[in-house]
Amino acid sequence: MGEILPYAVGVAVSPVPIIAVILMLLAPQAGGASRGFLLGWVAGIVLASSICVILANTIGLTPAGGASGGVSWIKLLLGVVLLVLAVKKWRTRDDAEMPAWMKAIDKVTPAKAAVLGLLLSAVNPKNLVLCVAAGIAIAQGGHQVLLVVVFTVIAACTVAIPVIAYAVAADRMRGPLDGLKTWLEQNNATVMCVLLLVFGVVLIGKAL
Repeated sequence: MGEILPYAVGVAVSPVPIIAVILMLLAPQAGGASRGFLLGWVAGIVLASSICVILANTIGLTPAGGASGGVSWIKLLLGVVLLVLAVKKWRTRDDAEMPAWMKAIDKVTPAKAAVLGLLLSAVNPKNLVLCVAAGIAIAQGGHQVLLVVVFTVIAACTVAIPVIAYAVAADRMRGPLDGLKTWLEQNNATVMCVLLLVFGVVLIGKAL
């Protein structure tokens, strides 16, 4: 479990999905769209991590399979990929602007919000790399279903907490959510660059 916690936190603190769900909560159709996004976000994390665990078990990336060398090489490759993404993000930090889909997110339907959540969690390169790393780590031990659940709960908490808090106290949450959205929009590139750099180094260090 200690092995997967950093990867789960890495997925959880992704700025883009947090900004997306906050924009949905501040939109007219706040309830349905935000719940749809949360559903898609959780489904994407479960899908990506579960597939990685199944593949790791299938090709023998487990202690029983004796593939510790292969696991190390995969972690090294994943770490390098994250470092490349960090460099790319840093170089384009001044050119970063809100994507077109974010500008129209206040009109998104619950179904489209669910699809968006699925794509941001399962297809996003940074999250996908972390899910692969977590899947390999989970395959190294027992209680794999439990570990997938724990990974998903932690990874999804930063999207789930605003949705739940808004459902409980919508009026009180508008101010804090708007402030958090503004801060994340201003510091999105820096936060992403630091995350990619840190987890890239962590994976390379584990591989070595």
